Amino acid sequence: MHLKVHGPLEPMGGEQLAKLSEAINLKGRGGAGFPFHKKLRSVAEAAIKRGVRPVVVVNGSEDEPACRKDTVLINRAPHLILDGALLAAEALGARTLVIGVTRESTQRSMEAALAERGLSNGRRSALRARVQRNPVRMVTGAAASLIRSIDGGPAIPPGRKVSASQNGVGGAPTLLSNAETFAQLAIAARIGPERYGNTGLYDEPGTVMLTVSGAVARPMVIEVPTGVPLRYVLQLAGAPPVPQGVLTGGYHGKWIDAATVNEAIVSRNSLDAVGGALGAGAILPITQETCPLGESLRVAQWLAEESAGQCGPCYLGLPAAARGMEDILNGGGPAALEALKQVAKNVKRRGACSHPDGSAMFLESTIKAFTDDLAAHVLGNGCGRPVEGVLPLFEGGKMPTGIPGGAEAEENGPSRQKIYVDWTLCRGHGLCADILPEVFELGADGFPTVAQAQVPRYAEAKALRAVRRCPALALRLEEESPRDKGPARNLPVLSQGRGRRALGR
Repeated sequence: MHLKVHGPLEPMGGEQLAKLSEAINLKGRGGAGFPFHKKLRSVAEAAIKRGVRPVVVVNGSEDEPACRKDTVLINRAPHLILDGALLAAEALGARTLVIGVTRESTQRSMEAALAERGLSNGRRSALRARVQRNPVRMVTGAAASLIRSIDGGPAIPPGRKVSASQNGVGGAPTLLSNAETFAQLAIAARIGPERYGNTGLYDEPGTVMLTVSGAVARPMVIEVPTGVPLRYVLQLAGAPPVPQGVLTGGYHGKWIDAATVNEAIVSRNSLDAVGGALGAGAILPITQETCPLGESLRVAQWLAEESAGQCGPCYLGLPAAARGMEDILNGGGPAALEALKQVAKNVKRRGACSHPDGSAMFLESTIKAFTDDLAAHVLGNGCGRPVEGVLPLFEGGKMPTGIPGGAEAEENGPSRQKIYVDWTLCRGHGLCADILPEVFELGADGFPTVAQAQVPRYAEAKALRAVRRCPALALRLEEESPRDKGPARNLPVLSQGRGRRALGR
């Protein structure tokens, strides 16, 4: 059916493919917007210089609650993504292709598509192709996190910034780009740059995929030509005629106000010019009836919880920023506002990945976009409007239901794991509450307030991290059998200290 719709695709040489992507001004659709032709040439030059085979990686990880466009694309048109990835692999002479995903549905779709093409990870395969499934975490989608997980490590940034084009999977030059980017490349390769350029703007031709949610009647993933007025997209989704503000680019993006919405068009340059951001294509309006600072506080708290916990600006700075926003809402006055500004400034450009930078940008945009509400909270008794929770978040072990494809069986299902505290070992370090606040709170004595608890499915990876990082080895995880709900097996998490010695390893 894919071939019936799109037709055959002829291979292209490396320089030919680079010129094609340059002619259509193809930029990464995962948020950073890096020119694809520069990345392609960089990988090719590094591979030739070192005499090694490069690797191609498709990043289909969508770990932000407000984003679903790659999930929809992978589930609806996986072969279009594979077309672009295989085109790049053939042009570069790559012999390894990895598709990174975070959802059960996208894993199934991609594995089925690889099987339909006869691609596998067998050692004798001319091209070894496989799907890499990682936990749903904000930091999982970072390029460095995906590469680290492919190499067998945890799906978190390595703590140092390394160019994937020079030193990626297995140390080889790696072409890593977003799923939609490869799909756009496949379309352009079929129809050519001239026909591709007939759609959209002259300097940003083609289409973009958007996830529209928030205060809308019809949440949707939609593909639109660049140059379409943003207000038209919002009308299609049933947004308020005059929204109080629109968050563009998702939770690492920027707010624009109602007046600016009428000026903005869907393009990276246009949104940048009006103070917004295209990012990964998430668009979220809010109504006049909700408190924008309260809505932003919920997001700030979630961003703080999504820290990988391995660098101070993120692990300490983001919770401090969320507390600063909360202080403003609670009447902290000008001092609270200045403290928030200082924290946001301090976390930028100092983290192990871009998570603190994006989070700080979101907070700075919030206090810049909603000056009237900010004044009401800082100088008065608040704006008097409720927090309605219109911005989707992962809560209570469930996926957000306010966006297309939001409720998947795996994340919405019952918990499979329980976490236990061994009081004979616990010394009240409190690290468990920092890593797993969904389960643990500390009492007045500094010790956890629960001895055992179910772990929400979305937090299973965090629970495992809490067990491994407990300095006193006082935590353990047990997985329940789906048949009798009794303990089925202890998870092999005691890989350090006395646990390792007791096993004689």
